[in-house]
Amino acid sequence: MTDYAARRTTMVDTQIRPSDVTKFPIIAAMLAVPREAYVPTEWREAAYMGEHVTLGGGRVVLEPRTLAKMLDALDIQPDETVLDIGCGLGYSTAVIARMAEAVVAVEEDVARVAEAQRTLSSQSVDNAAVMAGPLAAGAPKAGPYDVIVLQGGVETLPEAIEAQLKDGGRIGCIFMEGALGVARVGYRSGKRITWRQIFNATAPVLPGFAARKAFTL
Repeated sequence: MTDYAARRTTMVDTQIRPSDVTKFPIIAAMLAVPREAYVPTEWREAAYMGEHVTLGGGRVVLEPRTLAKMLDALDIQPDETVLDIGCGLGYSTAVIARMAEAVVAVEEDVARVAEAQRTLSSQSVDNAAVMAGPLAAGAPKAGPYDVIVLQGGVETLPEAIEAQLKDGGRIGCIFMEGALGVARVGYRSGKRITWRQIFNATAPVLPGFAARKAFTL
């Protein structure tokens, strides 16, 4: 029988801590949340590898290091509400739920939404809800949010998402240019978001976040 708890500890000791992620809430959450429960059954043996886990359809669960470093930069507080866009089967939502007051997650695939909510409930994550809808629309009815996290790459950020970030809030995403990408955190002040580059990372671009291709003859 696979000892997933031991693999989880190894993941934190070899992938998270060496990446200069030292905040206790992040370390504690990644030690506690069973990543294997939030990936497709056929990928459970690969759940703790230092790479993205495929969900199919061009979607992935972000590698542990990338998620941890993003959360480290966002510095989520216990009284904050977080919007988790593209939560997949709920892993990122479960991790964030251990740091935040509440998490609203968004997924497009209705079956994936149902599975994520079922798994979160079975793991007693009672301060998170998964909503079905276009990722690029977010979840405006429950907003605005203190923090927004995107679980995949973006080429362009829709105004609808920016509008759901509170004044003083933070947003984290991986901006992709071709095969290269960089994780950035944006800080909202009034109507303006100021971006800071955090680290290099890559991820498939999320549906609705690709740049429109210019028409050429």
